[in-house]
Amino acid sequence: MKELLILALVLTGSSSCRQGDEKAGDAYASLRAAAPFDMPAFAAPQFPDREVTLTRHGGVGDGVTLNTGAFEQAMEALVAAGGGRLVVPAGIWLTGPIVFRPRVNLHLEKGAVILFSPDKDLYPLVSTIFEGLDTRRCQSPISGHDLEDVAITGEGAIDGNGHAWRPLKRQKVTESLWRRMTRGGVFKRADYWYPSDSYLKGEQASDMNVPRHLTTEEEWAEIKDFLRPVMVNFVRCKNVYLQGVIFQNSPAWCLHPLLCENVIIDGVTVRNPAYAQNGDGVDLESCRNAIIVNSSFDVGDDGICIKSGKDEEGRRRGAPCENVLVDNCTVYQGHGGFVVGSEMSGGVRNIRVSNCKFLGTDVGLRFKSRRGRGGVVENIYAENISMMDIPTEPILFDLFYGGQSAVEALESGDRQAGERLVPPADETTPAFRNIFIKGLRCSNARRAMFFNGLPEQKIDRVEIEDAVITARLGAELKQSVHVRMKDVTVHAAEGPALILHDCRDVKITGFHATVTGDAPKATLSGTLEEVDLGDSFRAGEIADNSTK
Repeated sequence: MKELLILALVLTGSSSCRQGDEKAGDAYASLRAAAPFDMPAFAAPQFPDREVTLTRHGGVGDGVTLNTGAFEQAMEALVAAGGGRLVVPAGIWLTGPIVFRPRVNLHLEKGAVILFSPDKDLYPLVSTIFEGLDTRRCQSPISGHDLEDVAITGEGAIDGNGHAWRPLKRQKVTESLWRRMTRGGVFKRADYWYPSDSYLKGEQASDMNVPRHLTTEEEWAEIKDFLRPVMVNFVRCKNVYLQGVIFQNSPAWCLHPLLCENVIIDGVTVRNPAYAQNGDGVDLESCRNAIIVNSSFDVGDDGICIKSGKDEEGRRRGAPCENVLVDNCTVYQGHGGFVVGSEMSGGVRNIRVSNCKFLGTDVGLRFKSRRGRGGVVENIYAENISMMDIPTEPILFDLFYGGQSAVEALESGDRQAGERLVPPADETTPAFRNIFIKGLRCSNARRAMFFNGLPEQKIDRVEIEDAVITARLGAELKQSVHVRMKDVTVHAAEGPALILHDCRDVKITGFHATVTGDAPKATLSGTLEEVDLGDSFRAGEIADNSTK
């Protein structure tokens, strides 16, 4: 009786439901209809018309009081009544981890900021998947496992206090910021700072950010500082909805739906400092049916990234990321605008990216993997993409990915590694095929495009139509087959506008090239078979050093 009385005091509303975005009907029907594959219909989850306000459970939004208990009690009360909306009013709500319950919409009103505490003792080690591998990390600030109907909506902001977790590279920040942020902690070298000895020890025990071969609790505890969590982590959830909120300053990746079904991300802003290592915007991993629209990303790593597990573990898990629509999104700073990989061992298929802008990202459309991954990436469609100020390429396929950003790889020459030894293709060999790009505009790139395929399994069937690219260097295609280009214009300030090397079955029509000085408009080299340049080049405009 006492419990019923408490619920009556804190809950309002009726048994009727309200949609997470409070819109009727299928708001994404036209987007789904335009998909060149069968995109299942789904909408934002429905929630009971019932509210709990955080302040009714002792919450204090003064930026000092710890509200972990208030969030937990409010969640419990709401779920006991059958779900609804947990309202966070204006204020700064300092808290430890928030663990979601089913049928709950965490709603941030105007002026509301959820600020996660920098006290790492509040974030225990948990089993999870990070960078495609089974491992352990600190508990995510926001998490939910095996739930249906969860949402984060509103007009507020969520801050992960990431600067308390992350290391720092000196070359990525100003001298004044470097001095301010590197008080305390330890140094790997004079230009690389870590928050603690525990962090440095963790990196030394890790392979690409994931510790290997640790067997005891003591070993894990010794490197806890290194195990930075992703900020928002929903795992094996169905009907996930993120709308309107600012997500910023995450310890590692910002948004990480993992093995989820029916995910909608609409109208969010994701912000991380440009120097934030592993500061990805959204990593959609092994999810089925997802929509990412009307959102902006300004981050320290990849902006919108599609993943599906890494190497043998990813192949064994066998959970592809499939049926994804990305529309009307903007990526500013970031290592890639739209990215697939490098953890794609479970497969990626049926993705459409449309009407997006990439403004200053290191790469525009970035496809990356390496030997050992396995997996198949196929049926990727990009339409009406605008880019400017791209330090590397607007279109990049790099099958020699070594863990660096595209800019770092360019500086170190890492993209060219591994060509001397050609193993046979097997289940560990990644495959990228059936990728279609139409309606692309790019101003001010370093190189128009770069295809860097594997000799044993070339990039297979890429079609580019209606593209205009202005770059310092032209397009370079290596180890690719079944390539089609139609009505592509490349303005190259240096060298040829097109380079083909070790390619087969290439057909180009309507290619328009402008080059500087006496540079050839096209250069052919290596072993080429079935190359048809149509009438795109006149006699004397091609430097042919190929073996046919």
